[in-house]
Amino acid sequence: MSNWLFAPTFISALGSALMAGLFFVFSNAVMTAFGKLSPATGIAAMQAINIWILNPVFAAVFFGTAAFSALLAIAALLNLGHAWSLPLLAGSLCYLFGAPLVTMIFNVPLNNRLAAASPETAEAARLWAEYLRIWTAWNHLRTILCLAATGLFIWALCRG
Repeated sequence: MSNWLFAPTFISALGSALMAGLFFVFSNAVMTAFGKLSPATGIAAMQAINIWILNPVFAAVFFGTAAFSALLAIAALLNLGHAWSLPLLAGSLCYLFGAPLVTMIFNVPLNNRLAAASPETAEAARLWAEYLRIWTAWNHLRTILCLAATGLFIWALCRG
């Protein structure tokens, strides 16, 4: 692996690990805890998180890792004869599918529906039960794919 690929691969490994950890904590603890709260309280807590998660640090890790992953996928495709290219390509695709794509297609629309809900209503309580089940299932997938991306980026570094 050339020197110019080492740094973005290393940064992508760190970024995907951070995202896997964040998603894991939500799947393993946060959503379970929120499910134990009254629907109105759980909804209000998740609405607050969905607002405050949109900050520069989160954006830098989430989108920066996506940008590096796209660059690394192209580099891997242009260097398919190297031992590091397939794990680099696979890691890039795992991250790109697992973080931005699943988030934008599945989790964000659910977040938008929840944002429009009035936490105290019976309709919101029904939405909350569905939200917990579906959002968390997609979050499990994000966790697994970001963790796989981390391992594949490390593997590519070891083979480079």
